Parts: sequence; structure tokens; C-alpha cells
Amino acid sequence: MLIFLLPLILINYIRSLKYLAPLSSIANFVTVASFGIILYYLIQEDITFENRQAIGDWRDYPLFFGTALFALEAISMIMPLENEMKTPQCFGGTCGVLNIGMTVIVLLYVAMGLLGYLAYGKDVGGSISYTIGSDIPALICKLMLVFAIFVTHSLQMYVSIDIVWRQYLLPKYEKSPFNTVYEYIIRTLLVTGCFLLAAAVPYLDLFISLFGALTLSGLGLGFPAIIEISLYWYELKGAWGKWIIGKNILIALFAIIGLVIGTYTSLEKIILKFGEDTSEPDDNV
Repeated sequence: MLIFLLPLILINYIRSLKYLAPLSSIANFVTVASFGIILYYLIQEDITFENRQAIGDWRDYPLFFGTALFALEAISMIMPLENEMKTPQCFGGTCGVLNIGMTVIVLLYVAMGLLGYLAYGKDVGGSISYTIGSDIPALICKLMLVFAIFVTHSLQMYVSIDIVWRQYLLPKYEKSPFNTVYEYIIRTLLVTGCFLLAAAVPYLDLFISLFGALTLSGLGLGFPAIIEISLYWYELKGAWGKWIIGKNILIALFAIIGLVIGTYTSLEKIILKFGEDTSEPDDNV
């Protein structure tokens, strides 16, 4: 895996969203093409509703909650993308960029999840790309997904780097002649830390659920609801104001419940998984 570290660091040296946008477009095209390969494998299987559970085990719902939040939440990129657009007014709205983009993403997730489960049942892996096989088309599909993740890694790190460097460290080193060097050092350290964490995690699906429940339930659900109430408190009057307050309170409570239960369930599953691995006998002994 170390072979990927240096390219990851270099691609994260790109400092402007304007130059990251073409990489994101290429990644989107590659991802859609890989979906086509996955669909090819799925239709080769016996897609059936027989022996398929219509409703899963309720104890796994917290895992779904965290995974869904992780997959659908791009809260950290919403404001930067809107600020960098030539026409920010086109970002929101009923038929704005955000709603159209999220609608397409949700449909793709639902289609892949449903068809993958109908095709493979309980044998489906944490990622559908794990399950489709290991022949040449499947290998090409996996490489395409790896490439898409690789070229968009800098986009995912953009906000983290922006917060750590521009908001916290840049004011201290702004007058230093080496401030650019310090920025690249910070970028290198953040990417390396992210890389080491990924290398240390053997169970991608469980950790995705953990991070989704632990962080995104607050960032994507709880805090926006609380902020809206705080920001418009003196304007929330009448029936409409009561509706906004009640809605946001329910969302915040839902986020708290999801955070507690989702985090607990994910940690429990991770501990059990590590326990199973350590208890397995070594075949070489």
C-alpha cells in the first residue's frame, strides 16, 4: 500500500477547487463506467426474491443508519462548492445542483444495493466490488474504482486542510517566509495520517458505519437543526414557526439517538470481529 502514499500526497498539493473539478469529472465518468461493469455481472446472476429477506434484522438498523449517513452526507463540501461556483444561486432550490445530484446518487445507491442483494443474497460483501469475482473485467472494475477514489481524495481532504491550515495555523505563520512550506508539511501530515488509518482498518464496512454514526449524525442532522433554530429564533412565530421548531427538535433527537445507538452497535460489531480473528487458530502452527 505504501506505493500509493507518495501519489496521494502529491495530488493533495493541489490547492484550488478550480483545478480539482476536472479530476472530479473524470472520476465521475470512471465510476459510472465501473457501475456498468458491475451491472453486467449482476444480470449474469439469478436475480430473485426467493430466500431474500424483505426486512432485515432490526439489530442491524443502526449499522445501516451510519452507513447511509456516511454515503450520502457531503456536508463538508456543500459550502465550499457553493462558494466556488460562478452562479451560486443555482446550487440550492428545488431543481438546483444539490437536489439533482443527490437524487441521482440515491437512485444509484438503491439500485446497486437492491440488485446486489437480490443477486448474491447473504454472500454479498461489504462492497459489491468484492463480490463480483476476480476475472479480468472484475479486476478492471476494481482498478477503475480505485482510480476514482484516488483522484478525488484531494477533494475530500480539501475542507480538512482548509480548516487546519487557513483557520488555525496560517494566522500564526502568515508573515513567515516559509508559510508555503509549512502548508505543504501540514498537507503531508494529514494525508499520511489518513493513509495510516486506512491501512490499519481491515473492516471497511464496519468503520464506515462507525464514522457515519459518530460524526455525520451530528454534522449532517443535529447541528444544522440546532443552528436553524438559533439563527431564526426571533422570526419563528405563529404556526409556521412552531412547525420549524418542532421539526428541528425531532431531527436533533433523531440524530442523538442515531449517534448513541449507531456508535454503540458499530463498536460492538468491530470488537466482536476483532475477537473472532484473534481466536481463529493459525493454520501454519
